[in-house]
Amino acid sequence: MVFLDDNAAYEKWLSGQCNVVEADLARKHERMSKSPFLFLRATYFRWAKRIEGLCPNLADAPAVLAVGDAHLGNFGTWRDAEGRLVWGVNDFDDAAIMPYPFDLVRLCVSVRLSRGMAIKKADAAEAILEGYKSGLDDHRPALLDGREAWLRPFLAAGEMERRKFWKEIDDLPAGEPDKDVREGFAKALPEGAANLCFRAATKGGGSLGRPRFIATAEWRGGRIAREGKALVPSGWQWAHGKKSTRLHFLECATGAYRSPDPFLAVHGDNLFRRLSPDSRKLDMDQAVPAGLEALFLSAMGFELGSVHAADRKKDQIRPHLDALSKDWLHKAAKTAAQDVEKDFAAWVIAHPVDKKE
Repeated sequence: MVFLDDNAAYEKWLSGQCNVVEADLARKHERMSKSPFLFLRATYFRWAKRIEGLCPNLADAPAVLAVGDAHLGNFGTWRDAEGRLVWGVNDFDDAAIMPYPFDLVRLCVSVRLSRGMAIKKADAAEAILEGYKSGLDDHRPALLDGREAWLRPFLAAGEMERRKFWKEIDDLPAGEPDKDVREGFAKALPEGAANLCFRAATKGGGSLGRPRFIATAEWRGGRIAREGKALVPSGWQWAHGKKSTRLHFLECATGAYRSPDPFLAVHGDNLFRRLSPDSRKLDMDQAVPAGLEALFLSAMGFELGSVHAADRKKDQIRPHLDALSKDWLHKAAKTAAQDVEKDFAAWVIAHPVDKKE
């Protein structure tokens, strides 16, 4: 099936999972025409349907609870239960049981399609893979107050980032969440929160089109914020015709070798999290300093290794990994990236970019 047909089928399915925000879906379509990287972020469902056929030698690899939508834009920071600053994958919307290599391939493809990563493609694959192996062997969360302190100067929010964070929220339009979402916010906010205000948020890549709201309030002398967004089954389940509605978001986010956000919670069909200058998504397509790409990619690979290491099949990964050719990730990423670019070209023909933007 060509991409345009798959996209229409997925969006029809999505409309049966949540109350789709049509204006946000239109915004998603516009973003998909801007670059192959943004297109990749918006189309995990298509990736999930194609990747086994594109990389058949990886399809029989040990299946573990994986991120699914692993890419440069899916990392961020948060504060754990001890107040420590943590960095890592911060979105598990598409978490599912799948062959472990596909997380690595997708991250590597996102580097190939990125405009902000000045690193040779083969070197990027090598850095990700070496980090992944280290994560399997020495799995742990990336604590920016601990062993990963070297990351802190690049990721910690300064005064400008803090001002920008609140300005972006204040610029959002007012929103009217339904009863279930309001109840979820009531549980997510601390007792005594006052001057509650709801805003409609248009954020994300693949999740654009799903209802998303931000609640702000005053609490004990300062402003606080929470985000609530609709959860739907992983695109992996859609691609494989699975009717199960089981969500793996929290299972993956709170894995054994992560130090999770204590404010992350599911109420009904919605996910709620704390937002702050220290608890936010970071666009690693743009934020990695020149010359440090290999170090950051290794850290991302390490994070994926730590996520996979929490699975009961973790002992099966290393023997399979060691049996693969030295350049398997580089070759697989090249094949998958070419397929994404082909879909992107077809999409742009049908949805050309508005040159006036």
